[in-house]
Amino acid sequence: MNHRNKSIKNILFSILLISILSGCASSFNMPDWLDAETAIKRDAEREAKQDGRPKGKIQDNFILFGTDKKDTGATIGVNALLWRASLDTVSFMPLEQADPYGGIIMTEWYTNPDKPNERYKITIYILDTRLRADAIRVSFFMQQLVNGEWTNVATSDETRIALENSILTKARQFKQE
Repeated sequence: MNHRNKSIKNILFSILLISILSGCASSFNMPDWLDAETAIKRDAEREAKQDGRPKGKIQDNFILFGTDKKDTGATIGVNALLWRASLDTVSFMPLEQADPYGGIIMTEWYTNPDKPNERYKITIYILDTRLRADAIRVSFFMQQLVNGEWTNVATSDETRIALENSILTKARQFKQE
């Protein structure tokens, strides 16, 4: 019985204490971080500062490396007119590699149907983002079939220069369109 009386006293004391403290709550000033109205104002201020940044994510609260630029996507690393003209010039040949960021176009070996004993390979390097004559470099390779084996044959610089000029002419035509 004694234990029961003690627990009744504890319950009554708790009820009394709660009622006393609740009566004092009207004069109790809550800290700002607990006040609902202040929290709503702070939230509105934070949202106004975001300026279109993503909301509700960790990156809302900090800026990394002092900038908050949006990703606009990757851009091509070479002159787009030279790139397009180069692809157009070698469009009859199968491509092995085309890297617009590194500026390299490499064809596979191509055999002309009229000359089945010869095959060609072209590598084009676009070296600048400007449309200039020195922004393009062409490597031209030729092989001939001799005794059932493909052997390298020296090519003239005139062929390489003619290819470069053809690409530059097409790029200028694309620019005028």
